[in-house]
Amino acid sequence: MSTEVSSNASGQPGQTGKVAAPKSSVPEKMSRESVTIIATLLVATFVVILNETIMNVALQRLMVDLGVDAPTVQWLSTGFMLTMAVVIPTTGFILQSLSTRAVFMLAMGLFAGGTALAAVAPGFEVLLLARIVQAGGTAIMLPLLMTTILTLVPLAKRGAVMGNVSIAISVAPAMGPTVSGLILEHFTWRFMFVFVLPVALAALAIGAKYLTNVGETGKTKLDFLSVFLTVPAFGGLVYGLSQIGGGHGGQSGPGTMAIAALVIGVASLAVFVLRQLRLQKAEAPLLDLRAFNFRMFTVSVLLMVVAMMALFGGVILLPLYLQEIRGLGSLETGLALLPGGLAMGLLGPFIGRLFDKVGPLPLTVTGSILMVLSLWQFSMLDAGTPVWWIVTLHVGLSFGLALLFTPAFTTGLNPLPPHLYSHGSAIMSTTQQVAGAAGTALLVSIFAVVSAASGLVAGMSAAFLTATVIALAAVVLSAMMRKTEGAAPGHGAH
Repeated sequence: MSTEVSSNASGQPGQTGKVAAPKSSVPEKMSRESVTIIATLLVATFVVILNETIMNVALQRLMVDLGVDAPTVQWLSTGFMLTMAVVIPTTGFILQSLSTRAVFMLAMGLFAGGTALAAVAPGFEVLLLARIVQAGGTAIMLPLLMTTILTLVPLAKRGAVMGNVSIAISVAPAMGPTVSGLILEHFTWRFMFVFVLPVALAALAIGAKYLTNVGETGKTKLDFLSVFLTVPAFGGLVYGLSQIGGGHGGQSGPGTMAIAALVIGVASLAVFVLRQLRLQKAEAPLLDLRAFNFRMFTVSVLLMVVAMMALFGGVILLPLYLQEIRGLGSLETGLALLPGGLAMGLLGPFIGRLFDKVGPLPLTVTGSILMVLSLWQFSMLDAGTPVWWIVTLHVGLSFGLALLFTPAFTTGLNPLPPHLYSHGSAIMSTTQQVAGAAGTALLVSIFAVVSAASGLVAGMSAAFLTATVIALAAVVLSAMMRKTEGAAPGHGAH
């Protein structure tokens, strides 16, 4: 993180000549220390992302145990997503103001503290607070990992290392429902946190002992108005979308609230963007939007948005299909979806190495076509489709997404100069959250509306057909992907 901060400092007006080229700031070879740092961050990221989806299967049990209704218990997921959406845009500032070690200790300290509080929560309110604290730590981890990789890993090996990141990003959420299903089969819901806590504490201890600071920190000003605007902007968008996606759109109360939240979100986002553009002139934005000056970054972000909408839609719709139409239990559903999640993550390192050799184009085009075909086949499912075929299609969809994620991350972040590393990572993470919420909202709403009129199978078919049409945009974007090199000295600072 030092490199991006020092070059940000040197990117100030009148000092542009001091911006270091990535070739000099990123070593040709990775040291053993660098490998230790990245491995520690990878394990920690895996644990915090696993926690993100572990609650989904448990909501029914929690309603009974805590004596709350469905809209209330849903806040354990919605509150988590809202916190992530609000905290992630501030991570560019956090990463440039604190050392690697301090940011890691903050992230894992929040996560471990939230996990411990959740394990002993006496009621719903304390459990919700614990989830919000956890989310604060989770939001910081992924941008920290991305920025550290960009700072420490030579350009020629970034694809392979980013491939390992996809294990954390893909396998962890896929394993969440299976792990929680297994735990709930034998233990109370508290053990979902009891089992995670020792791993979180171990990662915290290893980080405290072995994590060294990646360079020096820089002095950056925090714009409080920008921080304030992130709440209605990103929070409003994610809340509005999640309320629509919760199937409440047909009721006047939540429907009106959802639309109001979306309107406030869009308006606040416009003000937030204008504020950042103004602050860029003084070199003090909360989220530096100059990353969008790089064409491959913009194309990659758009590709990630489409892929995340398809991924989240599949993650929500397939369990609905397996449970509502096929009558499978939560554990069986988790096990049916596990091969796809494992395939996506375990292929990541191989795809990363392949990316380093052939570039993004062959991988992203193949992946997007595979995604379209899988989603189209999902739209043809009926009440009698064999489960083995559903599992096969899910593995196919996961393979397609794996071919998209690693190249999109790497191609998008590679051309950025060091002072934009943390901002580029934060922008990608923020758009992922909003795209995931948007995909879920759109597809679940279509499923709910069509199901009410024509039955569950017709609703599922309509939702997956919509996902197929959205995925066609990924084919067009994939064809625009080109191999990127590191930025030239001072490039993109204007």
